[in-house]
Amino acid sequence: MMFVTRAAEVLLGGGVIAYPTEGVFGLGCLPDDIMAVERLLDIKNRDAAKGLILIASNFEQLDGWVSLPDRSTLPLPDPAHPVTWIVPPGPRVHPMVRGEHPGLAVRLTTNPVAAAICDAVASPIVSTSANLSGKPTARNRFVLRRQFGARVDYIVPGNCGPASGASEIRDLTSGKVLRAGWPSTIRS
Repeated sequence: MMFVTRAAEVLLGGGVIAYPTEGVFGLGCLPDDIMAVERLLDIKNRDAAKGLILIASNFEQLDGWVSLPDRSTLPLPDPAHPVTWIVPPGPRVHPMVRGEHPGLAVRLTTNPVAAAICDAVASPIVSTSANLSGKPTARNRFVLRRQFGARVDYIVPGNCGPASGASEIRDLTSGKVLRAGWPSTIRS
């Protein structure tokens, strides 16, 4: 997948990409490149206090980014029902990534394009919905290109899925749902 290689080059060069995730298009950069994080927040017009999500293709990529109790791990992801977990942050997390929150939001991605990008850079990546703060999220490539084509360094080809919207957010310690997934329906 040549486009994954291109996305990795852009990220490793300090760039910001738009890419498909499980339910919506996301904007991303490397979480340890604070200049790229600042630029992403500026592109999105997002308040840094809100914090950002990190996605990874596997738990090992989160080493140093999360600080879970011994022998703890994230639950295995359900492709149709993505869950972003709030976990204790590790020593690699810059306050700008966490925002004003004591925990860090992380998700093991099941979208094959997003997972391949994480693998190509051997790192988690920032994942925030591809929208201007307070506006609807881009759900198709036409809207994505119109809103962000001139603002990001690369738009990664691919489709969102298999979910149909934003992920649910849960606290790992308590299991409490902090944001219902979209659409907010009860799973049977």
